Amino acid sequence: MTSGPQAFPPRPVRGVRARYVFQSGCPSAVADATVDFEPWEEGVHLESARDATVYGGPVPAEELARYHGALVEGVRAELAEQLPGAVAALAIVVHRTVVHDTDTSEYAYRRAGRVAVREVLAVLDGDAPSRRPKDHGRRQRN
Repeated sequence: MTSGPQAFPPRPVRGVRARYVFQSGCPSAVADATVDFEPWEEGVHLESARDATVYGGPVPAEELARYHGALVEGVRAELAEQLPGAVAALAIVVHRTVVHDTDTSEYAYRRAGRVAVREVLAVLDGDAPSRRPKDHGRRQRN
């Protein structure tokens, strides 16, 4: 029996932090969203949770739609690189979106979409990083 391409994701992965922050001067790039990756029909579908929130001030609906669209673009691009041949059958459910009035951009949300895919793949591989602060082995001088 031959199996066809695998569908992504194979199971729900909820509470994924899609975050990209790059600050080295002006302009900076800020994108931060919390999303669920849910198995769905073929393709990448976007929806907002009933209780979805936006932090950072009032954002026009068209602008928010552009940021979420860019997030989806980033997800698609990263899936194509990380899982060539896999079939995306995915609903991205947005629960929380953070915007900054000057530093949030579609570019930042595309990058955040890529980060989200890497986070989901780590969870699915069982390699999710610990959320505890790392001990960098700093020693006190005598």
